[in-house]
Amino acid sequence: MTPTKKLRFIDLFAGMGGFRLGFETACTTQGVTSECVFTSEIKPHAVKVYTDNFPDSRIHGDITQIPAAEIPDFDVMLAGFPCQAFSCAGKRYGFADTRGTLFFEVERILDAKRPAAFILENVEGLVGHDKENNTDSIGRTLSVILEKLQLLDYHVTWRVLDAKHFGLAQTRKRIFIVGTKTQTINLHDFPQKIVALKDVLETDKPCMNTKLTQLLLSHFKLDELQGKSIKDKRGGKENIHSWDIGLKGEVSDAQKELLNLILLYRRNKKWAAAKGITWMDGMPLTANEIRTFYQHPHLQTLLDDLVQKNYLKYEHPKDIVTVTENGTSKRIRLPRQDVEKGYNIVAGKLSYEINKVLDPKTTTPTLVATDLDRIVVPDTQGLRKLTLVEQCRLFGFPDHFQLNVADTLAHDLFGNTIPVATVEAVAERVILEGILGKISTKTPIVSPKNQPCYHQLALIA
Repeated sequence: MTPTKKLRFIDLFAGMGGFRLGFETACTTQGVTSECVFTSEIKPHAVKVYTDNFPDSRIHGDITQIPAAEIPDFDVMLAGFPCQAFSCAGKRYGFADTRGTLFFEVERILDAKRPAAFILENVEGLVGHDKENNTDSIGRTLSVILEKLQLLDYHVTWRVLDAKHFGLAQTRKRIFIVGTKTQTINLHDFPQKIVALKDVLETDKPCMNTKLTQLLLSHFKLDELQGKSIKDKRGGKENIHSWDIGLKGEVSDAQKELLNLILLYRRNKKWAAAKGITWMDGMPLTANEIRTFYQHPHLQTLLDDLVQKNYLKYEHPKDIVTVTENGTSKRIRLPRQDVEKGYNIVAGKLSYEINKVLDPKTTTPTLVATDLDRIVVPDTQGLRKLTLVEQCRLFGFPDHFQLNVADTLAHDLFGNTIPVATVEAVAERVILEGILGKISTKTPIVSPKNQPCYHQLALIA
């Protein structure tokens, strides 16, 4: 297709470049040339990855310090701005001032430059952020954002979209807010493409050989581990506890049953009432209290052995007390020395190198930075962490995308990045409908005051 137009765009809060990559791909697909005329990002390792992959870029720093007059004219704004609360005394007093929030930078640049369109992105939680009432469909933060954009004379649409519907093997829900000067953009009825993790995995990669992986593979077959979490919390059949694999020392079947029951019963609020303390989620239980739900002739011996092996701890329950430090009072939990000690699970969540084995037959859960360092996948000979290529594929980046930073820094960038495939789909709609005008959509909703109003569309669950 012969290019028909050149779109100039700016990339704010640019991260590692996912927004730009998706937008440029959409432009190419629609036969439109594109040019990034301004980029802003402050995180050093994000700047490095961005410039490695887009070497023609000049990265500007803190957007709050850059006057709009210094930003070149552009056609489309891309911005994955951080979510912040606005000071709001209630809707009856009108919408709050956005100054002091990073959305204000989006607002002031749109106001000064008046581009043809914008695409904004944020976490799903923005929808309900800062609700005035629990029954409200959206929170005050999103209400303020939509109102401010509408007042700039844009036809504004928003919707939560899940990356798993756009050909990525990850559940990753993000809210997209789009606006154009010409018409409302349709964010419904995207063609769905579903893939599983197995479709993006490499094979025959080096596997881990640690005490934990050895124990897991000695107690379970490789296919039995798929989809399992590894933590000392309730989780049913999909959870493996430290005692299930003898991580701190082998335990008997009776001790496994005992630990599982303590894990369940320690959350009962009746224990706090009996002890005269504020309920806590995970109450230490005395031997006599344990006997009410587990009878064994050698219970004390079982408990002592589990304490010695560090599966259980013997401690006083904690209660909420008020303490004053430097003239400031605060409420914290401290052990109640006057209340009898009890037995409690040592750790709610294990601090080991693995907390979940992904199931290749499904899509992954939403991946955050800490997950990427502690999740594994099954391979031919055992368990291993995701390769950088696989991580790129899960977020929609090409295999050749350069990540010349430490793994922990790459994980930080991935955990905060936008799903590229979703950007591409949304950008195509904005280009076609809002800029090229090739598809007509419904007439914009009109408010009682005859002012254009934003569409509040249904969410993709």
